Amino acid sequence: MPPEQFLARQEKLLSLIREAGVDALLVTGVSNVSYLTGFSGDSSALLIGPSVRVLISDSRYQTQIAEECPGLEADIRTQKTKQPDQIASVVSGAKPAKLALESHIVTADEFARLSDAIGKTDSGKPITIKPLASAVEKLRQVKDDDEIKETRRAIHIAERAFLAMKATLTDDLTERQVAHELEHSMRRLGADRAAFEPIIAVGDHSALPHYRPGERRIGESTFVLVDWGAALPSGYRSDLTRVLATGTVPSQLQELHGVVLKAQLAGIAVIRPGAKLKDVDAAARRVIEEAGYGDFFGHGLGHGIGLHIHEEPRLSSIADGELQPGNIVTVEPGIYLPNFGGVRIEDDVLVTPDGHEVLSSLPKDLD
Repeated sequence: MPPEQFLARQEKLLSLIREAGVDALLVTGVSNVSYLTGFSGDSSALLIGPSVRVLISDSRYQTQIAEECPGLEADIRTQKTKQPDQIASVVSGAKPAKLALESHIVTADEFARLSDAIGKTDSGKPITIKPLASAVEKLRQVKDDDEIKETRRAIHIAERAFLAMKATLTDDLTERQVAHELEHSMRRLGADRAAFEPIIAVGDHSALPHYRPGERRIGESTFVLVDWGAALPSGYRSDLTRVLATGTVPSQLQELHGVVLKAQLAGIAVIRPGAKLKDVDAAARRVIEEAGYGDFFGHGLGHGIGLHIHEEPRLSSIADGELQPGNIVTVEPGIYLPNFGGVRIEDDVLVTPDGHEVLSSLPKDLD
């Protein structure tokens, strides 16, 4: 992405910093630093305010920072300096009267060490430290054109890998082997890695929403749930779920699949700018409840995706807020019956200025 894009993101963050009534924010979340600067390393921080923008890192990344973050001031430490002392030195040099920390990321120990280490303002008063949670994440909710393009690519790679996996699926393969092959296919097609550990859940294992693949073989049941996604070198991700028939499908599974598909379509139908997050969840949940399976749908309808696999906004019955153009959310209703199995159907949906676009395109039928 061009440097101007990162500068624009920094300017938007400065507006939030001013609204919070502080002079600077110390950004320590790895993904947040990357989002604001383009730096792809770790173990670093960004001090940003109206009068200061400094990337705080170490000598391992000196050349990398020069290449990835042209024009951005960097403070590089050697192995003789501890990171907390370096951060304190940079903060003390900038002398913000009020410094905000990413309070949802900074640990109590880190807070205590920084509080003890930083100096005073020009007036001689101690620098005041204040919490500021999720300011960068608020910006990350709304994707720009390049982020949407990257997400489309992550979805395309995941879909191609799924089709390749499905073409070679045999009864003797274990859940774990299929998961490994699916991830290998995504890497071969251009992904950096899987967006998360793929879920390959055979038979009644599919009733466990976050099941970890084991040694059960595909042929031990007549259906399998597959939940997977690709992560690109840029960090952007996809998240999809389908249920495959590997034999004669039980009539009860066909019923569950029909209800879940109807629920998913009902949720997607109400996605638009201004739609309340809880209303989108309710539209899908109502279908499942009316079918008598409300007690077996225990999670929210979906979540944002981006540099993390779970981001804001959340589609759930307890979520506050509304959808905005540029949000990308999963829509993934499910019904999970213990000792039988479960169905979840998941797609990635972009909120457009006048409605929505389903970015994923794989068939949703029990194939």
